[in-house]
Amino acid sequence: MNTNSLLQPKMRLGDLLIYKEYITLEQLESALEEQSQGEGDQLLGELLVNNEYCTEEQVLECLALEYRIPYVQLDSRMFDSKIFEVLPREFVEKHTVLPLFKVRNVLTVAVAEPTNVFLVDQLRDLTKSEVQIVAASAREIRRMVQTYMPNTNVFVIDDIIDDANGTNVELIEESIDDIGFDAEFAGQSPIIKLVNYIVYNAVREGASDIHIEPTESQLRVRYRVDGVLQQALEPPVHLAPAVSSRIKIMASLDISERRLPQDGRIHVLMEGRPIDLRVSTLPMPTGEKVVIRILDNRSVNISLEQLGFSSEVLENFTEQLEKPNGIILVTGPTGSGKSTTLYAALNAVSSIEKNVCTVEDPIEYQLPVINQFQVNEKIGLSFASILRSLLRQDPDVIMVGEIRDQETGKIAIQAALTGHLVFSTLHTNDAISAITRLINMGVDDYLIGAAVNMALAQRLCRKLCPKCKTPYELPKAMQLAVERAGLDIDEFYKNKGCKRCRNTGFSGRIGVHEILTVDDQLREIITTNPTVAAVKEHAQNNGMIPLRYDALRKAKEGLTTIEEALKVSDEGWIPKKSAIKQ
Repeated sequence: MNTNSLLQPKMRLGDLLIYKEYITLEQLESALEEQSQGEGDQLLGELLVNNEYCTEEQVLECLALEYRIPYVQLDSRMFDSKIFEVLPREFVEKHTVLPLFKVRNVLTVAVAEPTNVFLVDQLRDLTKSEVQIVAASAREIRRMVQTYMPNTNVFVIDDIIDDANGTNVELIEESIDDIGFDAEFAGQSPIIKLVNYIVYNAVREGASDIHIEPTESQLRVRYRVDGVLQQALEPPVHLAPAVSSRIKIMASLDISERRLPQDGRIHVLMEGRPIDLRVSTLPMPTGEKVVIRILDNRSVNISLEQLGFSSEVLENFTEQLEKPNGIILVTGPTGSGKSTTLYAALNAVSSIEKNVCTVEDPIEYQLPVINQFQVNEKIGLSFASILRSLLRQDPDVIMVGEIRDQETGKIAIQAALTGHLVFSTLHTNDAISAITRLINMGVDDYLIGAAVNMALAQRLCRKLCPKCKTPYELPKAMQLAVERAGLDIDEFYKNKGCKRCRNTGFSGRIGVHEILTVDDQLREIITTNPTVAAVKEHAQNNGMIPLRYDALRKAKEGLTTIEEALKVSDEGWIPKKSAIKQ
């Protein structure tokens, strides 16, 4: 049977994949069932690739067959480099397309999404030509773009080895001592591929940080996934200088300086989307430790509803966002998701009609329709100095990355009292301590009482994998903790582990929260320079739901384990039933 006969009548993607013997009927049925039960609009091809039933290239080849579009594997002989200029670089990168050649008035373009009918119209309008599309893999298109349309400020890290075993770089046997030799090695293909793999795999695993640590006997690479460090790779230790130098080259740091800490940024392109990497190097006796913070812009577009708020906390928080002025504080330790919550809040209030401004150190994510200002202490551009100038820029909403000192606190309160809505963070253990922390900083208590609207404390706990979580009976000690929090003993779940969650039993994290709303009675209490106990008594009497209760409630709902709930929260009190939304 030839391929043309396949298309009469037209066959669908799944049938074509089976015909090509890329998948089995059982695999197709499994993916279709998962698609019907899943949330969102995940495509069949994505599910098949994610479950490792077939490759992206095989799906694309069959999609091309289904839509009667040629499928090509790109190489340098297929295109005319002079034709690249017909499309703007930004459009090429955004839509993952590659202009190949033009014959008379027909332009042939390789695309990674042959099903996108609107893309053809855009190509036709931009080039003023008739357009013929061919299908090619996104990885191949990006590789060709990077090779023949180089952008010195962006590194494309998709063209890498497929698995960890491929990171074997036995070709490099020599000891690296000389700094010039080190720099030369850092630009060689095995080192580039190793660093690319480290970053690519970390992003794919959903890691927030990469730790590259040289020891006496090994180069240890660890990822922080869902708040927990886990071993990823152990390349040969003699590669450590070349790896750190390669990362420094990407971050535009001084590769000859190994005695002092350095900080920098890298902008990479992965699967067509930009990702920022914050790099920090610190010398150790065994070499330089490198830590890379991954800032994936997908988390910027998250909404408040996706952060795991309980219904009454979300309702309260949303009410505060609708107020025209005042301070909203988010508290918690480092890594508790404060920035994500603030970005979600900014997304909720930002619009073209409002002047929304942020003062950050550093700017983690670029936000649309928002003016962002970077602190630079070296030249005297502090939180306080930027805030002081910002008040003359006609702002409606201001986000201050962190209130660190008395001066910043006073200016933030002044902004709130003069008609602005102000968001900021504090490093305190709970919402109640936010009030006393400002007092201890030296901010006048009567100003705090007049300006602060709300303090939200939050933590992150790991979510149970929905595929493998298992019900179990709580041990006696756990039962007592649940009963003390005022919850009934019901069905609880523990982590088991499966392929989807990397055998950890957890997948992602969810926020647990407590919210302190400043009412008129609390404003009067604040003006008396109160202790933490006094503010806590008021909060308890007014039905505030503590962190411990919210964490245990999420365990009761099967979202996390009792152990995780207890780990992220201190002993709380039993909230009034009237405060809990049923």
